[in-house]
Amino acid sequence: MTQSTRDALIASATRLMDEGGLDAVTLREVGRLTGVSHMAPYKHFSSKEELLAAVAAQELQQLRASIAEAGHHHRSSTATLRTVMQGYVAWALAHPARFKLVFGAWTQRSKELDDAVTATRTALVEVVAADQRAGLLPEGDCKRLASLVLALAHGAVDLTLAEPVSPRPAGQTSPEELVDDMFDRLNTDAETVPREQAGPCGDAAGNQATRSASTLGSR
Repeated sequence: MTQSTRDALIASATRLMDEGGLDAVTLREVGRLTGVSHMAPYKHFSSKEELLAAVAAQELQQLRASIAEAGHHHRSSTATLRTVMQGYVAWALAHPARFKLVFGAWTQRSKELDDAVTATRTALVEVVAADQRAGLLPEGDCKRLASLVLALAHGAVDLTLAEPVSPRPAGQTSPEELVDDMFDRLNTDAETVPREQAGPCGDAAGNQATRSASTLGSR
């Protein structure tokens, strides 16, 4: 399928951001890199922030796709959420500018970005609920547990990206190790808490509630 001009502009903005951060992204430079006139980007985006919102929405759509893929391949053998969050950490460390963009502050509302946030958040909560039903995670409010898991992974990545020392000092725990530690503890809790204490995500009402989740955690 031929790439649309809008998609090409998003790809160019992503490349510029990866190479030079948010300051490197301007509509004029995006147009130049894409090979269109300097006014062409304005036909698709009214401002730099609208373009960046489209970039963030695309990143979230790809994260949602990775969540779905993990659910398809790992449901029967291991905790899907652990796989998802390790993938999330790997993405954030490999693309720090994209990570900071997605979870940064926004001064304008974007329906495209809001929809992507909702869909990704819903997919994450559904994975939590599925792992709870499989006995791989402790029962309880699946939306709250999803927020807890995301907050720890997000914080671990943030601390690593803020660390000026490279390589990591000996003995310092990596984000991947922290995520594994968290799931080891959650798995232990799942094994010790009686199943009859199932929370709101252990039934049909809980599954329906996942569809109303509206944020990924930071916006």
